[in-house]
Amino acid sequence: MERQLPVHSSFHGSIRSRDSTSTVESDPREKIKDCFRKFIAFMFTQVGVGALVVCYAILGAAGFMHIEKDNPDLQLEDVKNWRLNCAEKLWNITVSVNIFNETVWMHKVNNVLKLFQNNITIAVHTGYSGRTAEDIWSFPAALMYSLSVFTMIGYGNIVPKSVWGKIVTIAYACFGIPIYVLYFCNMGKVLAKTFKWLYITAHECSRRDDPLFEDGEIQPKKKITVPSTACLWVISFYILTGTIMFGAWEKWNYLDSTYFCVISLCKIGFGDFVPGANISDSAGGSHLKLVINFIYVLLGMGLVAMCYNLMCEDVRVKVRELREDLKNCLDDITLKITVCMNDTKYYHQKQSRNLK
Repeated sequence: MERQLPVHSSFHGSIRSRDSTSTVESDPREKIKDCFRKFIAFMFTQVGVGALVVCYAILGAAGFMHIEKDNPDLQLEDVKNWRLNCAEKLWNITVSVNIFNETVWMHKVNNVLKLFQNNITIAVHTGYSGRTAEDIWSFPAALMYSLSVFTMIGYGNIVPKSVWGKIVTIAYACFGIPIYVLYFCNMGKVLAKTFKWLYITAHECSRRDDPLFEDGEIQPKKKITVPSTACLWVISFYILTGTIMFGAWEKWNYLDSTYFCVISLCKIGFGDFVPGANISDSAGGSHLKLVINFIYVLLGMGLVAMCYNLMCEDVRVKVRELREDLKNCLDDITLKITVCMNDTKYYHQKQSRNLK
């Protein structure tokens, strides 16, 4: 009977498991819950987080396009009215001052032009660029705006002007920033593991002739970490690539192009340099530049996260080694002090015995 108990228990367990699986298979609600749990688990993986960021940016771009394109741009009408009023006032001044008094004419014209200049300056600071909403809020531009919102770059060259656009931007940033932080952490771990594996493989291949290798097998040694200089070289190469690429496209000098890449990857984003922002660019060329800038910034953020993880690991290892070296040094000093005190004590005892 004692030998049959496990058989009965396993039999009953198999019956319960079959009942539970049959319940899950028969209940559609359990199927939905199971699929939802699997979907949530996938979205928190590296591939899922990357896809989530891209889909979130595309969804935001479509939403902002729909909101801002249908909103009439009042600034265009205001600037048009200012221009017409300025021309009309200049004509009235010319007609009224019909004598050859250059001083009076220059004074009145200067006041009119100064007022027009101030109005245009205020309009430019609030987002006026001379283009209509259809020209500004293209899909690549809206995609770049979405990226600048949840990555906290904030170029500022494109801003929402409608009430709903501003409200949606607030909600979009509140939900998008945690998603970006999750992408930053996960992508940094994946790229850090990949780059570390490549570095260790290259390091081991370069030391095949080292005495530490015997019969083609590596002997136990200390942990290999990627040095901080390697991370700096990777970031420098990536910035150099962006410098050459954007400099050739936008006709920027290398200093301005490097300046744009650095402030973008550091999430400063002043907005004084943005690819595809020139009015003279064709629509297709401007859109292509914005899409490539989107990919460049998104991959660059992953590389920054990778370098951050690798440099933190390198710093931790060096701090641990420094702490061990300091401990060994303190132990040596303590030992020397103890030996010196014992020798001094022995010398005094010997002197006292000699005096006696």
